[in-house]
Amino acid sequence: MIIGDIVQEKAEPVDGNSQRGIHEDPATLQQQRKRDHLTFAQRYYDHTHQDSVFRDVRPIHTALPESSVAAVDTHADLMQGLQLEWPFYIEAMTGGSPESLRINEQLAALAAKYQLAMASGSQSIAVKHSDNADIRRSFTVIREQNPDGIVFANVGAHTGVGRARMAVEMLQANVLEVHVNAAQEIVMPEGDRGFYWLENIASIVQGVDVPVIVKEVGFGMSRRDIERLSEAGVRLINVGGRGGTNFVLIENARNEDLDFSELETWGQSTPEALLEAQAATQKMTNPPAILATGGVRSPLDVIKAGMLGACAVGVAGYFLNVLLSQGSNALDETVDCWQRTLVRMMTLLGCKSFSELSQCDVVLTGNLLEYAKQRHLR
Repeated sequence: MIIGDIVQEKAEPVDGNSQRGIHEDPATLQQQRKRDHLTFAQRYYDHTHQDSVFRDVRPIHTALPESSVAAVDTHADLMQGLQLEWPFYIEAMTGGSPESLRINEQLAALAAKYQLAMASGSQSIAVKHSDNADIRRSFTVIREQNPDGIVFANVGAHTGVGRARMAVEMLQANVLEVHVNAAQEIVMPEGDRGFYWLENIASIVQGVDVPVIVKEVGFGMSRRDIERLSEAGVRLINVGGRGGTNFVLIENARNEDLDFSELETWGQSTPEALLEAQAATQKMTNPPAILATGGVRSPLDVIKAGMLGACAVGVAGYFLNVLLSQGSNALDETVDCWQRTLVRMMTLLGCKSFSELSQCDVVLTGNLLEYAKQRHLR
């Protein structure tokens, strides 16, 4: 598929009704946008995942691991008092519609079975329309299915502290994700056009009773982004790089007014953003913990992200594609395979904990090496 094929599709709205929204209430319109996101994410999956963004990260083989599978500890320490059972987790995907309720129900059941942390999709629609029981349950089903697991609530960076607290309470969440998505909003037909977020992010960090992760939705972060978030008091940062679900592509397909197809490759890839984070945090006396998501589609990608400094790795598009195209049993088998494979790969590298991966030798090649040179990151 080429980009020309994609941009041609946007002339036809998902529901086939060019007058959609004229007589509909705001909640209904937001629900339709959630459906659109799922539809286009699945439609463009092969296109956005055709190349691995981790291909230019090459681990150096350890001939003498001096370890065993039994010695591997799979826990991931994000910060004091916050530990995940596994270093990969189910990253934010969806919520707010009947379709997303069924998806979240299945994902949360698997999260409970395999002791994976799980992030909710954006709850903005639920806190805005808090009196709509159906919308709320498309999110609360996550806690229903996973009563004892680690659950991340999720709001946008513009959300007020009161609504951020509501999102946490709604899911009895252990963590709050605050997503930053300027590129998505700029392309989104009904999106925001102003982005003054830092002060509000600092207020959220101070105003909620759970740890806060600030997360990009797929366009990466720069060294300066990491520094500014750290200065604002953020202790957990997910660099959320390019390489997975592409919200410029999705929103451009929904945009009947302007064409932003030139921005399809906008932003830093996940490995590039991790290198930016390494450069920023190595100068800090009390650096934030760095997480990663974006284009992660195998246990080896999880390993490579760990080698570039990620303390935990979120997986969204790959798991969603398996679920929608092959069913929950296939995703069950996939998660089981990932867990068993990850332990063996860590053993091969002689790492007894995920954090030890950042001390392993790694070689950068191709475009990633060129990026690192020009940005003076290595």
